[in-house]
Amino acid sequence: MRTNSWIPSVFADLFDTEYMPKANCTAPAINVKESDKAYTVELAAPGMKKEDFNVHINDEGNLIIKMEQKQEHKDEDKNMRYLRREFSYSKFEQTLILPDDVKKEDIKARVENGVLTVELPKIVEEKVKLSRQIDIA
Repeated sequence: MRTNSWIPSVFADLFDTEYMPKANCTAPAINVKESDKAYTVELAAPGMKKEDFNVHINDEGNLIIKMEQKQEHKDEDKNMRYLRREFSYSKFEQTLILPDDVKKEDIKARVENGVLTVELPKIVEEKVKLSRQIDIA
């Protein structure tokens, strides 16, 4: 069996420890649902806060979802007199082309239980009644 890892498996235990965790390079999962009144976009974002997100409409009318989280952890060992820094950085950006029937001025977003939810209400068009009385000349 062939692996795509550039680090031989012998070194895996050395580099994948609590002091040097493996970087996770996967994009968050996105669900898109549709109802009669709206579209709903859900993005899995465990551990993220609302401050970590930027949701906006660009000049072309597309929905842009950006997520960025930086964490810095410092440990100081008094015996060795050194400072160790561990950085964790996550960044994600997704562009969604919105359908023509989305009411862009009423879009709302919220973060709850590790999920970013973006509500995209539809433009509701009233159906014109086609039945009418026709006068006979």
